[in-house]
Amino acid sequence: MENLNSLSPIQNKRMTCYGGVAAAAALPSPPPTTLTTLPSSPSNTFVRVREVGSGGAEDPNTVVKQSVDGFKWRLLVSYDGTRYKGWQFQQTPPTIQCILEKALTQATKLERKDLHLVGASRTDGGVHAWGQVAHFITPFNYDSLDSIHAALNGLLPPDIRVREISAAVPEFHARFSAKGKIYHYKIYNDAIMDPFQRLYAYHVTHKLNAAVMREAANHFIGTHDFSAFVNSSRNDGMPNPVKTIFRFDIVKMGALLQLEVEGSGFMYRQVRNMAALLLQIGKEAIPPDIVPKILATRDRKELAKYTSAAAPPHGLCLVAVKYNAEHLQLPLGCPTTSLGRHHIVSKYNSNAYSIANTACVLCSSDQSQLQNQLKILVSATNKWKLKEKGDIQVKVCFMDSDHEGDLDIT
Repeated sequence: MENLNSLSPIQNKRMTCYGGVAAAAALPSPPPTTLTTLPSSPSNTFVRVREVGSGGAEDPNTVVKQSVDGFKWRLLVSYDGTRYKGWQFQQTPPTIQCILEKALTQATKLERKDLHLVGASRTDGGVHAWGQVAHFITPFNYDSLDSIHAALNGLLPPDIRVREISAAVPEFHARFSAKGKIYHYKIYNDAIMDPFQRLYAYHVTHKLNAAVMREAANHFIGTHDFSAFVNSSRNDGMPNPVKTIFRFDIVKMGALLQLEVEGSGFMYRQVRNMAALLLQIGKEAIPPDIVPKILATRDRKELAKYTSAAAPPHGLCLVAVKYNAEHLQLPLGCPTTSLGRHHIVSKYNSNAYSIANTACVLCSSDQSQLQNQLKILVSATNKWKLKEKGDIQVKVCFMDSDHEGDLDIT
């Protein structure tokens, strides 16, 4: 690995590898040569954070820098949110962040407070994710990310998976560097629910008119004040209600109706509130042009006149979080991105194991029969060219005597 102290001050500050982890407690510790100690110079260690002040949690004008020594890593995480109370950390009932932090503390031997784990989207309870992004910090670096990747997935429950781990530049922040997000909301529109979709799609028996839903969805596209579509949240402070919707598609796939929305950002329950209104429009209870009228009021009470509650959480999935290219570049001197390890068993190795196993159990009371068996074994070793790996040593047992000896097949 490149010595970080050899970099120029500018390179050191802008391109230092901010990432890395240790092996899990359940796995053997990596050899000392795989760990790189953080350079002692404090000038290369800062993490950008955002101050939640009068501008709101996502206001780009309220930015402060906080000095944190460490390497920064980016995680791509998928999860089935059925059993969890959302992303945001809490012990009971458990959340995705809570479970992921427990795995990270075991894998890195660090305290929770030292990890600085941050997620791009604070998904609500019951909401799923295919492309959640998070970052965390460690005071050390590793030559490879494959071991930590395997360790984390070994520690996590099967309904949470880390799909990818990569090093991140100091400027990257999972939440505040995000330039856009894509959500899908699935509706199963049929008289009888598909049991395989029950955890991931909202069942609606009323026949929906997809055409009028598309017409209504088009009214959301553009930059608007979405105050009428947000539920209040004590964790958001005073978020900026002005958001831009880049696209809002209604895709019909048989009985499945998928609402696909991409925007610059979304407020608390905004997507589920938009979906709830579109459902009422799809039932033809209200006209499509009600959308701009509700938007214009900027009043959540106005939406409540047409739909009493947000659409259920299990139909919603965070599909992707988008970032600028400079935030996704790999820093200098960092390990390559880990996409997971594949286990491969070749035909050569499989047959070698079979022959070796046969050699171990060769046993006979008839010496001539034993010789015939050994000839077959030698023929097999020649066929598979096992002699290139060295001679095979066979333990020979004679059942009619106490003699036991080793026989080299050459």
